[in-house]
Amino acid sequence: MRIIVDVFGGDKAPVEILKGCALAVSEYGVDILACGNEKVIHEVSRSEHISLNHIDITNVERVIPVEVDSTEVVKSYDDCTMAVGLRMLANGEGDAFVSAGSTGAVVVGASLYVKRIKGIKRAALATAVPCQDGCYMLVDIGANKECRPEMLAQFGLMGSLYMENILGVGHPRVGTVNIGAEDSKGLELQKEANVLLSHAPVNFIGNVEPRYLPFGCCDVAVCDGFTGNVILKLTEGLGKWFAGELKGIFMEGTKSKIGYLCVKDGVNGFRQKMDYKEYGGAPLMGITKPVIKAHGSSDARAFKNAIRQAKEYTERGVIRQIENSLAMLKTKEG
Repeated sequence: MRIIVDVFGGDKAPVEILKGCALAVSEYGVDILACGNEKVIHEVSRSEHISLNHIDITNVERVIPVEVDSTEVVKSYDDCTMAVGLRMLANGEGDAFVSAGSTGAVVVGASLYVKRIKGIKRAALATAVPCQDGCYMLVDIGANKECRPEMLAQFGLMGSLYMENILGVGHPRVGTVNIGAEDSKGLELQKEANVLLSHAPVNFIGNVEPRYLPFGCCDVAVCDGFTGNVILKLTEGLGKWFAGELKGIFMEGTKSKIGYLCVKDGVNGFRQKMDYKEYGGAPLMGITKPVIKAHGSSDARAFKNAIRQAKEYTERGVIRQIENSLAMLKTKEG
């Protein structure tokens, strides 16, 4: 399998991205098509002792800055690493694409270069969020600030298929994020989306309140991108705050340090459970070919897992299943 990588996207590019690629080659047996400045890549490889075995380089010297408007990826920055990589995917030169670069640019570039699945209103970013029973999928997390009911219904369908095929959750429970569990709660967006989801080929459980998400009240939490982004960032912030508070408690004195030794394994397990690096990245669902948006601050381990995610997304045929289930959704709506 050939994974196309934007080597210069992300806060820690290109060093950590290249390290992640090398780890993925070693652990998953993939081939990497690296888009980036060839001279710099070879220099980093030598200085950091990173193997370029099974990593082919397409020389691209321009990078799209994070602060630039996302639409520029198909305008004045159509020769940047991200744009070139996405066009390579569209042309069939690789099986999937991974980037830790600008989220907006990835969404725009994938939608215009690689194209959306026929019938999909908007592509959606989804991510696995840790919870009491493992994790739930939050979709959308920022690709679409404003949504229509039919878009939320499609988000729920795509999220359900991803949870079942990639994360192994049988008959995933799909819920609409709302201010209350009652059917009468929410705006017209949520009410109309619930009607569509109740007739969709998913295990729809109705409205879910955000306060119950950490307890695993559903497997797929559906919302517009603005709401999803707020939930995600609040969850990340609370996780960091809690970890800091916990560390402070255990470092208060000798007794606390001794107590920490007794619960060290449990604390480390919790810390690993809350670590976004284990999940890799966010699939851009609704695109005709696999596109994974890695976290902007991804280190080598996080990026390696993003490549693993791209490999699994491709191998398990989630896109084909979305196409088939979308036809079922249309039939039931009709």
